Amino acid sequence: MKLKIERKWPKATYTIGRLYVDGAYVCNTLEDRDRGLKQTDSPGTIKMGKVYGETAIPKGTYRVAMETVSPKYAAIDWYRKLTCGKMPRLVNVPGFEGILIHPGNTALDTYGCILVGKNTKVGQLTESRSTFEALYKRMKAAHDRGERIYIEIV
Repeated sequence: MKLKIERKWPKATYTIGRLYVDGAYVCNTLEDRDRGLKQTDSPGTIKMGKVYGETAIPKGTYRVAMETVSPKYAAIDWYRKLTCGKMPRLVNVPGFEGILIHPGNTALDTYGCILVGKNTKVGQLTESRSTFEALYKRMKAAHDRGERIYIEIV
C-alpha cells in the first residue's frame, strides 16, 4: 500500500495537504510548519532547521509500521478498541521520533505527527476521528494481507 501526501497549503504555523492511498484521494492532512527539510538532508541541516513541536517531518518516503504500541493512545478507550493501542508509525524519520498518523484538529495536536480529516475550517481539520478510523481499517487490512505500507511526502 502506498500513501502519498501532497503538501498544498503551507502557512506560518501549519501545513494542509492531501492524502492519497494507491493514487486515490482519501482526505486532507494537517502537519506542523513545512520548513523545507528533506529526507536526504544531513543530520546537521535537519537539526538546525527543526523547531521542536513546530516542524513538519522532512519530505521523503518512509515505511509505516503497524505493530507499534503507543502508550499514550493505548490508554485511551476509543483507540484501544479500534487499534489495540497499535498506531501507524513512520519508521526512520531523520531527526524525528515517534511520528504517528492519528486524529487531531489543529497544529497544536501534531508535534510532528500527521493528522487526517477534512479541511472544512481554515487551519483546522474536522471529522478527524471518523476519517482516521476508515483509513486505519484500510491500512490494517493491507498489513494483515502481508503488504508493506509506505508513505511519500512531497
